[in-house]
Amino acid sequence: MKGKPLFSRLQRWIFALSLFFLLIMTLARLAMYLYFRHLSISQPQFAAVMWMGIRYDMREIGIMAIWMIVLAAFPFLHPFRSTLGKHVYFGIWLIALIVFSIFYVVDIAHFAYLHVRLNAHVLEFLQNPRTSLGMIWETYPVIWMLMGVLIFVGCCFQYVRYTYRRIALRPEAGKRLSWLRSGILFLFFGGWIFGRLGQFPLRWSDAFTLKGDFNAQIALNPFQSFFSTLAFRNSTFNTEKARHYYSLMAAYLGVNHPDSVSLNYERVIPEDTTRPALHPNIVLVICESFSGYKSSLWGNPLHTTPFIDSIARHGIFFDHCFTPSFGTARGVWAVITGLPDVEVHKTASRNPQIVDQHTIINAFKGYRRFYFIGGSTSWANIRGLLDNNIDSLRIYEEKDYSAPRLDVWGISDKNLFLEANKVLRQQTRPFFAIIQTSDNHRPYSIPEEDLRYFHKVHYPLDTLKKYGFFSNEELNAFRYFDFCVHTFLDSASREPYFSHTIFAFIGDHGINGDAGNMFPRAWTDERLTSEHVPFIVYAPALIKPERHSMIASQVDVLPTLAGLANVSYHNYTLGRDLLHLQDTAHNMAFIIERDNDQMGLVNSQYYLKQSIHQPDQYQFVSILNNNPIPQNAYTDSVFQAMRKWMYAFYETARYMTYHNKKQKQVH
Repeated sequence: MKGKPLFSRLQRWIFALSLFFLLIMTLARLAMYLYFRHLSISQPQFAAVMWMGIRYDMREIGIMAIWMIVLAAFPFLHPFRSTLGKHVYFGIWLIALIVFSIFYVVDIAHFAYLHVRLNAHVLEFLQNPRTSLGMIWETYPVIWMLMGVLIFVGCCFQYVRYTYRRIALRPEAGKRLSWLRSGILFLFFGGWIFGRLGQFPLRWSDAFTLKGDFNAQIALNPFQSFFSTLAFRNSTFNTEKARHYYSLMAAYLGVNHPDSVSLNYERVIPEDTTRPALHPNIVLVICESFSGYKSSLWGNPLHTTPFIDSIARHGIFFDHCFTPSFGTARGVWAVITGLPDVEVHKTASRNPQIVDQHTIINAFKGYRRFYFIGGSTSWANIRGLLDNNIDSLRIYEEKDYSAPRLDVWGISDKNLFLEANKVLRQQTRPFFAIIQTSDNHRPYSIPEEDLRYFHKVHYPLDTLKKYGFFSNEELNAFRYFDFCVHTFLDSASREPYFSHTIFAFIGDHGINGDAGNMFPRAWTDERLTSEHVPFIVYAPALIKPERHSMIASQVDVLPTLAGLANVSYHNYTLGRDLLHLQDTAHNMAFIIERDNDQMGLVNSQYYLKQSIHQPDQYQFVSILNNNPIPQNAYTDSVFQAMRKWMYAFYETARYMTYHNKKQKQVH
């Protein structure tokens, strides 16, 4: 009918109020940016900060809008058809305004005090309400703040009532195609919630692509910040426990100036002036599910990785390397930061409170820095970890390549290597490049284009299980990775940069499974296969072949590469340069299995694993043979010492995770 509006009264009201809330949230962000901009030490990015912030605000508003639309599906709650519904909606909007005001007022006070947005750790103040309220009363103009909240809520609520009255006087939309209008509105606000066009939704870590903590904090809003950290509110550290083990860990790490009061873990590693300053390129490959027992490196009869076996023989091979945890996100975290992921909930990369981390990669001065991945870095908020902490990093993802998409993980590993090679061969300055692979992962895809050169094999199921595989698809994906590495190094060897480059390969984690007779039974029974990975350094023109059986960890990767490159660096974490240790026999690797609520410690002879919360539940086994450990005074002393070291690693890692700020590198 002519004159009928396109959308219903309710839909127009919700849309009008959504725009109103978006306006006041944007004005609040603008005010914070202008008032606190003196805190910024990074490059101003006003337009980018405001646009990112608007997207976060639209998400919160979109959630509210969809709930309002859904609520009106009940006729007795429809605000324009029921008196009860009208009062219910007015009540909801009033509560929303009060919550909104309180969140923003507390957020501003929180930011003024700590320079971070409101987060779930503020709930800790409720444990001592009298003291906390006293501090607030003596620190802030509480009366004026409350008056401001009341005036703001009153004015905004009057606007809510005003828009309701105006819209109620106007005609209702026709019933025809009402379902289509509702669908359009759902998609509209659903787009606000998703936040972007792409495979992954907008996440808190996207704020940290703005290159600077101040920019990221201003872009967030208190709702996004608070609820993103809610799951991590119990993730913290215990200073006194860290101090209890400080002398032990300081000696183990070689701290330059031990101080148990300030808990200083800094080690300053100077450049070796007796060695030439070569400034070699670094290519670090983080290999998906590169489990030790499945490879040819330990003699798997299925000959899965003959090429990688050959580069290990011509490079530096650490054959007792372990990842601190199982999982790709936890593995990337350990490599980049030098810390085990000891988070209680989810992964450390997902915790907004610890996104700020120092990394040794930044010590490679004058280097260009690259990160290549076949798909996207949006999973597990890895982009926030990388972009926020690695200086001048250029991330290449699926959208940046000409190669076709293979599966959910993006382009194939072979094409990923070749695409990376295209970029690296153009560099005129030294570079530090990380390549993260993914094909050795379900769905175990192998592109048709490579089947002309790569030939699949097929074995009976009993043979597969005997040598650590669950299916022929898994076996061929493992073999395909070897083919990809071979293709990459063959291509790179024809480039000028090859002779001046150190290539390193480290598994992101292992895979739990039966290692058969390749390792003692404890490796299978106690799931060491989940963390045991090869660590190989290959640079035929720069290093001599060596094989080391010292205990090594993923956290040692960057210090070791910095040592090989003769780069001066500062270290505040658990990683050590494996090639410059004074006492390799007593090296240890800490392991934590959050899914099983267990942690462990590996040394050159034994593995101790126990429940984090029930220490009487433990396993103490040999990693050298299948013999049971005899019960005597010596083994009891070893057990007690390993338990002490295990807790020392655990408490120190928890403390370091919150005190490894990248600003520390400035001296």
